[in-house]
Amino acid sequence: MNTRNRRIRLYDTTLRDGTQREGLSLSVDDKLRIARELDVFGVDYIEGGWPGSNPKDAEFFQRARGLRLRHARIAAFGSTRHASTRCETDANIQALVAAETPVVTLVGKSSALHVERVLETTREENLRMISDSIRYLAELDREVIYDAEHFFDGYRLDGEYALATLAAAAAAGAACVVLCDTNGGSLPDTVAGTVRAVRSFLDAEGFSTTPIGVHTHNDSGLAVANAMAGVDAGASHVQGTINGYGERCGNMDLVPLVANLQLKLGYDCISEEQLARLTEVSHFVADVANLNPDAHAPYVGRSAFAHKGGIHVAAVHKFRSSYEHVDPALVGNETRVVVSELAGRRNVHMRAEALGLPLDGREQAVLSQIKELEANGFQFEAADGSFELLIRRSAPDYRPPFELLDYTTLASRQAGSAPRVQVMVRLRVGEVIMHTAADAEGPVHALDSAIRKALIPYYPELDEVHLVDFKVRIIDTHRGSAAKPRVLIESARGDERWSTVGCSENIIEASWQALWDSLELPLLRNRDDRRAPSEASASGSRPLERAQFLTPLEA
Repeated sequence: MNTRNRRIRLYDTTLRDGTQREGLSLSVDDKLRIARELDVFGVDYIEGGWPGSNPKDAEFFQRARGLRLRHARIAAFGSTRHASTRCETDANIQALVAAETPVVTLVGKSSALHVERVLETTREENLRMISDSIRYLAELDREVIYDAEHFFDGYRLDGEYALATLAAAAAAGAACVVLCDTNGGSLPDTVAGTVRAVRSFLDAEGFSTTPIGVHTHNDSGLAVANAMAGVDAGASHVQGTINGYGERCGNMDLVPLVANLQLKLGYDCISEEQLARLTEVSHFVADVANLNPDAHAPYVGRSAFAHKGGIHVAAVHKFRSSYEHVDPALVGNETRVVVSELAGRRNVHMRAEALGLPLDGREQAVLSQIKELEANGFQFEAADGSFELLIRRSAPDYRPPFELLDYTTLASRQAGSAPRVQVMVRLRVGEVIMHTAADAEGPVHALDSAIRKALIPYYPELDEVHLVDFKVRIIDTHRGSAAKPRVLIESARGDERWSTVGCSENIIEASWQALWDSLELPLLRNRDDRRAPSEASASGSRPLERAQFLTPLEA
């Protein structure tokens, strides 16, 4: 079968299967941020979780209704009805209905061993469970994807029954039947042969229009290879996670899969522009998950196109393809020569263009600043707000709305009481210098409160800006208690979200930097609509003297 240039549907399960990775936990806000990013990246389906399993997933689906997705469809995940129950009274099925997602993914048993020894029901009842559940949800106008759990293992044990479960799903209206290598033990030849057999079976049974998908795990280190083998054999739907996050050894990693299918085999997964953000998306998800990006990950790792050996470097300077299998810019990465990095202006240009901010030839200046900051511990993959500020601050007409001059913190704890922190801050707006103070149980809260106390009389719109998430990562753990923390802050104003970063040996200083960016960005975005200082004075706010702002980049 010629499978070249076919459209491959990407199904992302980072928000469900990915969170089953040991040590990974996402808040509802985290999941919503990742969902927005996945939509821009171009995946077709975003599996949000199991609505009947926990309050967090239920909240996600409720809030996800307000997401303004441009391409992706949200899927809720759950199992077929329980044995000897009706869909109308099955709690899991009804939770899927209540989630109100356009897509529902149902997992069912395809292995006779699991039917009889795990579910402890009959083969016939399992077929009815599959059929009833899919038909019930399809009649409610849901797009139903059927995940055939343990399919490859079940097919080896009893191929006839495993195929019968797929026929039941297709006959009931499944939009796609997905063959799952749940234990991650299959080999590529096995996956390819099984997919071909399933395609022949479905065609013979009258289900030639029912697509086949694959869902592979990495327990044998073959998840990506198995998925590629499945696609080559005729699968047109692939399930996986960003960075391969998942239980045990992880799920199939969508990042190298997309690059391999599109760049090496000519399949159509996402646009070229979206593929050029592959590195950014990988690092974004890692940062939101508070995990270190894998520096040696294929295509997107910092070291994926790094060259250290003298012979390699000499050759790369003559023509990069001598030691690079693809142009790194195609996946948003860049060639690096250890000790002396090469330029990556295209990345900066593309991100600025996506923000609608003209650079007018300032790409190299911004890139140099990014490289200098990242050498000191900053990272901008998930700090979209701080990156935007680098662009805005590089403009010749940039004038900052305020300047943070200095701060003092005092921490104390009285016996029998909770610790308290008092922060005193000195700021300048125009020619006015203000001293404010605030106290709270934590230094970041106190610092935020003191800054706001000074700024809100001049910029009342900041009252609508809220800090919604705060993360700290230690970037040089070998230094022990002297290690440098990196702070990532997410802020919100209505539906608007942005993230800012700070890095310093002092966690309060790192927080100060991130807070500064978090408050300045909305003011710059609103500058055209903001009232002039004289108008603010007329409305009762504190009067401003003639605004004399800082020079570009001085902030």
